[in-house]
Amino acid sequence: MPSFRTPVSRRAALRLALAGGSLTGWLPVLAARPAAATARARACIVLWMDGGPPHTDTFDMKPDVAECGVYKDIPTAVPGIRVSELLPKFAGQMTHAAVVRGMSTVENEHLRARVHLRTGYRSGQGGLTYPSLGSIASESIGEPDFPVPSYVAVADVRDRSHGPGFLGPRHQPLFVQDPKRGVENLRAMVPPPAVDGRLGLLDELERGFAGEYQVPLSHTHRSVYERAVRLMRTEKARAFDLTLEPLKTRAAYGESSFGQGCLLARRLVETGVKYVEVGLGGWDTHFENNEAVKRLCGTLDQSMTTLVTDLKLRGMLDSTLVIWMGEFGRTPTFKGKGRDHYARAWSTVFMGGGVRGGRVIGRTDASGATVADRPVSAADFFATVCELLGIDYETDRDTPGGRPLPRVEKSGKPVRELWT
Repeated sequence: MPSFRTPVSRRAALRLALAGGSLTGWLPVLAARPAAATARARACIVLWMDGGPPHTDTFDMKPDVAECGVYKDIPTAVPGIRVSELLPKFAGQMTHAAVVRGMSTVENEHLRARVHLRTGYRSGQGGLTYPSLGSIASESIGEPDFPVPSYVAVADVRDRSHGPGFLGPRHQPLFVQDPKRGVENLRAMVPPPAVDGRLGLLDELERGFAGEYQVPLSHTHRSVYERAVRLMRTEKARAFDLTLEPLKTRAAYGESSFGQGCLLARRLVETGVKYVEVGLGGWDTHFENNEAVKRLCGTLDQSMTTLVTDLKLRGMLDSTLVIWMGEFGRTPTFKGKGRDHYARAWSTVFMGGGVRGGRVIGRTDASGATVADRPVSAADFFATVCELLGIDYETDRDTPGGRPLPRVEKSGKPVRELWT
């Protein structure tokens, strides 16, 4: 199995070989990689705004164009960078954040866009089911013997875009429906000796079935049971119990499911989980956009600001990449009282994990309708996250059918302005 933390990929190695193998030949190749990230991020938290947040109401304000929105822009802790008046707390944390205003993708339908932004490939492309970024992180930087799944999703909206694709069930996410309740049913309903006896019998049956019927489904079934048993027996499962946090801390994150999900994400990363996604739904604002965005930003502002502050105070922000994003943006102008889906131009925000904060990368035009400078595609976004996490996105790997496939489409180029 290839290592995705290998610093020099197969493609780079080929270039080195073609360079002649001499020191003179190697130096130009190595010099061409000066801006590569040093993989300071050891974990990733994605704050997923399901439905698609409007860039012109959040991080790419257009105060001179009345048709773009009713909310005003305000200054931040970084001179020259302004954000929505709906995000006053986060404005004070801008020194830790880099806003990418040139996101430009191609899918305008929710599920297809979720698949594209979570896997890096368009739905149905090449006839394969691709793994999500969380599953890739689980396989590439997760520890095989770690008793808690390396990929946890706190999401009320779940679909195939979260899945492991051809990586298989070992890298599927552990879904948490309600962060306040954690993972339920971890406590056995019978005494430990009885549990051991039942699990032994189950294992015997599983082995017998798998031996007689060589089908992938038997492996999947067994893998799910093994993961569940490991989680039941580890003290690290206490990370899911938010009642162990001081009430003051829980209140600081906010009582919403999203706020408590952000707190859970911090606890899980602190325990050793590599990838956590926390969802905040409701951004599909075809109707009454202004009221919905004001309410959602109120939740977002408190929870995201507290998360970044908490990570910083605990010395975890430098090693934890935090990403704010949705599957696309929304039209910069209104249709009635709402905004429609819009993939052509939108924003995302990177924090921590080696990212240099206090900067804006890319620019949209005066009306926020098109990207005027530094467009970033879905493949570019994927290459960026992989590089920050130390995942070699250039190395081909074989699918179960023996087909070599790169982690990221070959057109993907990292947004290295984030850390240079």
